[in-house]
Formats: sequence, structure tokens, C-alpha cells
Amino acid sequence: MDTNAPDSLDRLDDEVAAAAFRRLVRHLRHRHDAQNIELMGLAGFCRNCLAEWIRDAGYEGDKAEARELIHGMPMDEWKATRQKPATDEQLAAMEASLAKNKVD
Repeated sequence: MDTNAPDSLDRLDDEVAAAAFRRLVRHLRHRHDAQNIELMGLAGFCRNCLAEWIRDAGYEGDKAEARELIHGMPMDEWKATRQKPATDEQLAAMEASLAKNKVD
């Protein structure tokens, strides 16, 4: 599946889409118990992916600035206060999930 291919979602008003995106990011900031590794294992994306996607969409900040915007704090602070060590099972689930992201 090409996640950048045009579809009916493109008819969604940009203001509505932006509001929904901000709500998603705020939700993820609140639910820091949902670890990035778990998001990657289940959905194939995480907060860091969102940071890359906003850069791809034209955000002019660098990688660190984009991550701080999404995480709500500098990445080093996020890692120190929110991130837990990944288990072997979580890493394996992430790898399997990422394989599903590949487009033929």
C-alpha cells in the first residue's frame, strides 16, 4: 500500500486534518506509557516517525526540533523520563511490523 497515494482522505479540509493531528500528538504526549517500541510493533510508526513526517511535509526545523515538537520536550529528556528499555519481544514485534510497511 502506498500511504502517500491520493485517496478520499485528500478531500479532508486542512484545518480539520491539522486539528486531528494536534489531538493525536497531544494524546501521545499524555499516553507516554505507550512506548515508541510498542507503537512500532503494533502500527509500524511512532512519535519519531511523526517527527519525520512533519519534516517531509515541510517543517523547517531539524530532526531534534521536530522530535521535541512531537514529544513535547527534548529527546534526551524524553528518553530519561519516559522511555523504558525494549525487550527482545518488543524488538522482534517492531521488526515484523516494519516489514509490513514496505511497498512492493
